Amino acid sequence: MTASPTRLPTIPVMRPLLGEEEAEAVAEVVRSGWVAQGPKVAEFEREFAASVGAGHGIATTSCTTALHLSLLLLGIGPGDEVVVPSFSFIATANTVRHCGGTPVFADVERDSGNLDPASVAAVITPRTRAVVVVHQGGMPCDVSAIAAVCGDLPIVEDAACAAGSQAHGRPVGSGALLAAWSFHPRKVLTTGEGGMITTDDPEWAVRLRRLREHGMSVSAADRHAAGDKVIIESYVEQAYNFRLTDLQAAMGLVQLRRLPGMVDRRRELAARYASLLPDLGVRPVADPPFGRSNFQSYWVELPDSAPPVPDVLQTMARAGVSGRRGIMAAHLEPAYAGHPHVPLPVTEHLTTRSLILPLYHDMTESDQRRVVDTLAAAITDPSGAS
Repeated sequence: MTASPTRLPTIPVMRPLLGEEEAEAVAEVVRSGWVAQGPKVAEFEREFAASVGAGHGIATTSCTTALHLSLLLLGIGPGDEVVVPSFSFIATANTVRHCGGTPVFADVERDSGNLDPASVAAVITPRTRAVVVVHQGGMPCDVSAIAAVCGDLPIVEDAACAAGSQAHGRPVGSGALLAAWSFHPRKVLTTGEGGMITTDDPEWAVRLRRLREHGMSVSAADRHAAGDKVIIESYVEQAYNFRLTDLQAAMGLVQLRRLPGMVDRRRELAARYASLLPDLGVRPVADPPFGRSNFQSYWVELPDSAPPVPDVLQTMARAGVSGRRGIMAAHLEPAYAGHPHVPLPVTEHLTTRSLILPLYHDMTESDQRRVVDTLAAAITDPSGAS
């Protein structure tokens, strides 16, 4: 009887860097008895805002709710248009709809996957009320180039993937009117789920905190801190329950301390990929001239001669290497069927010809070589027989 070959362990597309320090931080909050939004959330807001060079941080349940509140703050409602990239996770467009507005899709640049200023300029109309730029996969967008075609239109930065990225020598989000962040496990910095809005406007920060907590005039944490002084809150506007917990914030504070090292490690891994991939004919994503990516996602564009992306991913999966399709195109999803849009040739090319390779902190050189070898076989032999 012939022994079956030993199967190598599966290489995941990502794995968050979590350890005993995060576990102890969460346990400390549990022992304190204050597990809802409270002092740890306030500390995390201050520390995160300072890390990106912003005046204020407002923690939320996710980047989706952070974008939603940002657009509500700007008064987006029925009849208003907001320019967004289709080449983004679908939440970017959905948040415009959550406000009653209409997302208007613009195309992206092929190298970065970020909004093309010329395409943005082409879709602005008298009904346009804002533009949402995305720092796609952690790749910094040149917001100043977008601003140059937007006139007085406010720009909201979807920085979901960009914690630790830099543009023009400053952290992404520095100087942003409003920036929205994600702490989902796929992101470099994670709190399990969670998000943040950063802004320099103190009055906006006050209203955003109210909007994320049912419209209360005084937060539950502030009422508790008042001790024996009785404070009766009022509800000054209809709002939401988009609160982060102290459990999540405690994890976030530890992750924030780890962030510079995590970004350095991801950039080291990205550089190794770049040295291994040229012979395959794929185009790897790379830093723009003005910025520095955290490489939250490491995506590659396949050559035209390669099989379709789903076939490549399936071949890789059979070999024990996880990958993901490249960034989605919202306008091609069933949720936006029939939604009018201008031609989006770059978006459609990238979403059908790119995929995301594994990248995580404890990835070894042999892991990366295995990924590259598996990708090479999938490109040349889609049957997986090689």
